[in-house]
Amino acid sequence: MFAREQLAMAETLDATLANRGGNRLHVRGIRVSGEGKLDNKQIASASIEKLNRLPDTAEEIKDIASALGASPETDTFTGERATEKQVKTMELSDRRVIAFASHALLPWDLDGLDQPAIALSSPTVAGGDEDGLLTMSEIMKLKLNADWVVLSACNTGASEGEGAEAVSGLGRAFFYAGTRAVLVTMWPVETSSAKSLMTGLFSHYAKDKGLSRAQAQRRAINEAIDTQTFKDRATGKTIASYAHPFFWAPYIIMGDGG
Repeated sequence: MFAREQLAMAETLDATLANRGGNRLHVRGIRVSGEGKLDNKQIASASIEKLNRLPDTAEEIKDIASALGASPETDTFTGERATEKQVKTMELSDRRVIAFASHALLPWDLDGLDQPAIALSSPTVAGGDEDGLLTMSEIMKLKLNADWVVLSACNTGASEGEGAEAVSGLGRAFFYAGTRAVLVTMWPVETSSAKSLMTGLFSHYAKDKGLSRAQAQRRAINEAIDTQTFKDRATGKTIASYAHPFFWAPYIIMGDGG
């Protein structure tokens, strides 16, 4: 949650998302605010409260937790509970998998932001004295011992800044903090297929202990290619096949494939 009014609108927005028709692809646009695209140079100022809400990411996190047998009450933090303070203060060294589903931001996307960051609940929603942005330098101070960190958003594999190496920002920070692998995306992802792929990946990973992380990802992608399609929510008519690389190609695992 990024703005107080999003709390009141949450149930209505979720219902709208679940029931809307049409054949439009709904892409998680990380560089989109309530006033338009962050790349638009006419937007002179942008704060975390201006970020668009991502109503489907909470369900994705809960599905991942379910696949791994984690507790939805004590192991998942969504909405106003997904705070910067929660990440910084909880014990993370015993977590094998850590997943974020939110906006990933580049330097200067928001006012005063001089490094890559993950947007969490804003202080206007969650309270406290944090700014709601888990920055690269703050991630590097975390103490992890994770098999992998999942960054399920748009373009989380982007470079630290213009001219920098890809995955040099958030990815490098999580490696420094102690993860052995990071799953990132290299361009904006379509939201329905993102949820399906992440759920499928962790379902395979949990069921077959002999699978590496890379093998579990490949199985989820092959399953999507062979059996899943993008459908009109109102009519159920197939619009596109998930075999198209647009749906599955942006996801890559960096580091130890396990």
